[in-house]
Formats: sequence, C-alpha cells, structure tokens
Amino acid sequence: MAKPAILTVDDDPAVLQSITRDLRKQYGERYQVVPAASGNDALRALDELAVRGRPVALILSDQKMPEMDGMAFLGRARSVAATAKLVLLTAYADTDVAIKSINDLGLHHYLLKPWDPPEERLYPVLDDLLTSWRRSHPDTERGIRVVGYRWSDRSHEIKTFLARNHIHYEWLDVDHNEEAIKLCEAANATAAAELPLVLLPDREPLRAPSTRELATALDLHTTADKPLYDLCIVGAGPAGLAGAVYGASEGLQTVIIEGSAPGGQAGQSARIENYLGFEHGLSGSDLAERAFRQARRFKAEMVLAREVVGLEARGPVRAVRFDDGSVIEARTILIASGVSYQRLEAPGLGEFVNKGVYYGANATDAPATAGEDVYVVGGANSAGQAVLNIARCAKKVVLLVRSSVLEKGMSQYLVDEIRAKDNIEVRLQSVVIEGRGGDHLEELTLADHSKGGAQEVVKTNWLFVFVGAVPRTDWLPAEVARDERGFVVTGQDLKSRTPRESWPLSRDPFTLETSIPGVFAAGDVRLDSMKRVASAVGEGAMAVHLVHRYLETM
Repeated sequence: MAKPAILTVDDDPAVLQSITRDLRKQYGERYQVVPAASGNDALRALDELAVRGRPVALILSDQKMPEMDGMAFLGRARSVAATAKLVLLTAYADTDVAIKSINDLGLHHYLLKPWDPPEERLYPVLDDLLTSWRRSHPDTERGIRVVGYRWSDRSHEIKTFLARNHIHYEWLDVDHNEEAIKLCEAANATAAAELPLVLLPDREPLRAPSTRELATALDLHTTADKPLYDLCIVGAGPAGLAGAVYGASEGLQTVIIEGSAPGGQAGQSARIENYLGFEHGLSGSDLAERAFRQARRFKAEMVLAREVVGLEARGPVRAVRFDDGSVIEARTILIASGVSYQRLEAPGLGEFVNKGVYYGANATDAPATAGEDVYVVGGANSAGQAVLNIARCAKKVVLLVRSSVLEKGMSQYLVDEIRAKDNIEVRLQSVVIEGRGGDHLEELTLADHSKGGAQEVVKTNWLFVFVGAVPRTDWLPAEVARDERGFVVTGQDLKSRTPRESWPLSRDPFTLETSIPGVFAAGDVRLDSMKRVASAVGEGAMAVHLVHRYLETM
C-alpha cells in the first residue's frame, strides 16, 4: 500500500505552516502530510492523490476560509476520499457549525484554535482517528485469505474470529469467485469438509481450522507463561478487561482468558452512544481494543482462543481447567464470562444457525446484507444498535418486537434514531414462528399478535436474534452458587439464597464474592447486574479492590 496521506487546509499561511510542522513531526514517518492553502487547492490535491492511488487517511480543515469554508470543502471532499477521517479546525465561536457538521457530514471530530500544546490538544485526538483508519485499511502484505462457502457455519465462525480480533483478511466465496476455485484446486481441497481454507503467507494451508489452531498459526498468545498468578480472569468483556487493567496496574500478576475475542457481547455493538466520556459514541470493537491495549500496557497477560471447562479449589489457590486437561492456578479468580443470546424456539431455525440465522451481530456483518431484506428479533439496546448498523447497507430492515411498546426495553435515543430511518420498519407484538430453506435460510413465517396472530410468510436470507440472556456458567462446579437461571450469586445474596453451611468462613462474603472464597464474579454473569457496559466496567474495577482485601486475609 502507498504511504497514506494527511491533508491539511488553511488559508492563513502562518497557521498552515504551523499545523503542517506539527503533523510532520508526529506522523511524518508513516504518512505523507500534504498542505493546501484553500478548499479549491485541497480538492485538486485530492484528485492528484486519487490518480496516484495514494489513500487519504485524514483531512484537517479550517472552517473560516474565503471562497469555500471548511464545512463546504469537507462535504465535497467526502465524494473523493470517502473513508478519510474528517476534522474541523474552528474558533470557539464556531462550535455550533462544528456540531452541525457532525450531524450533516459525519464529521469525526472538531478542534478549537489554538491547539497548543499539540501533545495534549492535537495528537491524542488524531492518534485515535488514525488508529481507527489503519484498522479499516491494514497493509495488504499480510495477505490472509479465507476460502469457503457463504452459508457455511464454519466459514462464518472463522470470519467472525478474525474480524473481532482486528485481523484483516480477504474473503473468497467458492460459489461466486473463480480465484477461490483455483485456490481450492491448488491446495487439493476437494472435499467440502476441508473448507474453509485459511491461507497464510509462508505457511501450509489451514483446512477448516479450529479457532485455537488459527490463533496459534497467527502467533496469538494461547498458553499461559507462569505457573501461578495473583488474579486469573475468565472472560474479556468489559468487566474482565476492567479487572485486568486495574489488577495489573496495581501490581497484581494478572492473566485474562478469552475463548474468542476481547469485548464480549459489548464488543459486537456497532455503536455505543451513551458511554461516559465519548460524546460522539464509539463502537464496542473500539472500546474493547482500547481496553485490551491498556491492559497489555500494564503487563496483564492475555490467553486467547481457549475455553475454560472447570474451576477447582486447591487449598489456598484456585485453578481453572482447559478442555485439554491443562490448568492455570491463581490465588484469586474473577468470573467475567458474560452471557450469550438465548436461542429462539421456533421450528426450522436450529438447522440454519450461522447459515442465515445469527445470534448477535458484529459491526462487520452489515456489508454482507447489501441490497437485501433483513429481519431482526429483539427489543433491547443490542437489537436497536444492530438494526441501525445493518440499515446502512441493507435494502430494508424489519425489527420484530414481542412487546407492544418499543420504549419498554430500549433507550430513547435508539428509538428516535430507528424511527427516523426510512428503511427500518418496526413491527410490534410480532414473532417468528418458523424458518425454512435449503442449505440456508430462505423464508420466515411471522405471527402478528396485534392482529389476532395473523400469519405472514416473508422471503429473506437474514435473521439476527437478540432475545434474552443465558449466563455462560455451565463450566462452573456445583460449589459455585447460582440461581435457577444459572446466574452467579454473590455477596449478601448468598445469605438469602443459599444454605448457611454453603459459606465456609466466619466473616461475611465480600460484595462480589461467590460461595467459594477468593472467587469473585462481575458483569452480566452475576445475578442482578445492570447489564450495561458502564456498570460492568465498575464491577470489574470493584472486584480488584475486593481481591486486595481477600489477599490481605490470607
């Protein structure tokens, strides 16, 4: 890939020289910084960059310029450099213009003049934007290719694993791509059971690999380095990642185990608009990656693509067991394994899981639905966020809600955005009662209870389901108290929900402590948790405080 460009535009020569100097000082090694003295000059520069095949990563434009102001220029620049991050440089008096640009143009950020010192007021903002752009435009030298069938559940799992771990790949469908067929022939992959093929540079092809095999081939960390830790965290959702950040930063030897990818259910969210401190919102993927990097910076150890199947108390230490019999021992355990979406009980749907029927949705799933009709089931925030993301690409999105009122389970800001979209239809008191198809989903039967249960058959290849939450606690032993639905009981709830003899110590259990001393639970997996990202982060941080208190008693 050619060296990406950063384009900066200002009609004041002194300001243009200053901003160009600061940008080249910080980003000159990885980006070509291109200055332009007017909007027209900048448009000509964009045309030249396009002819040369040089991608534009970021455009930083002043607002007040003669002939063409910054907002007008960025609007025109959008059609030439569609994926560039857009930043408006403005005076304090023009912030209303900047906010209007966020809504009308999709402006990514605005900065106030002056930006001195750049280390505090310029670089942190641009670092985040450029990191996000790099993630969407990775260098092509890595050359990971996945060859398989569109409606293969294994292909979907591989693509999801790569996408959620921020690993770029090229997807080649054997039903629609001649190169895919040639690659199968070259690899002598003649049976469907050998697909998907994962082709990595300088390695033998991986044939229908497990996620652990793929992670190992990609040099992801899949084994623990130490025999004993202070804190072992199971699950890298918001609660687990917060526990890792606070545990490692406070000097605890910390390891976090994740079966798939960092982020948990929150990591699949296309947009979280109400997370404190991010006024323009951020994706769950961005939040997870930031937290993952932060935990790594504090030297928390990550073990990926490993499924925990058991937990044991071994005297003063606790151990988590993997399916191959290996274990990790720690003085304390934090259960942050989260929840999964409940299966939709309707005839025919089970055979199409990952073949048109999907539980949850990644932000990267939307492009595959381009031009098609998509159905989403659910009435909570996760369903609303998915609907808005998919609607960017799909021809039409139909949201099926069992309740008679959308506001009952969904935040108002999502309700308002959904109702404002022309290609989103909300059907209240509506459910799926059957699915049919061949090798993938082809049609659904719906029932409308607002019309006495009237049935309708609709054609679609896409059903995304967000109904209910099932805690991921089947790996826990009977000694860990749970309620009738499987959620982990902690703290004072142990007194009211479990026999007195189930708690072995004279002291009361700590707030997030389970029925095994030294084993804590945080986030969605815990009984009566709030099921919000912010509360999960808070519980992960609180768990570390309680870990310290527990270790002091040992």
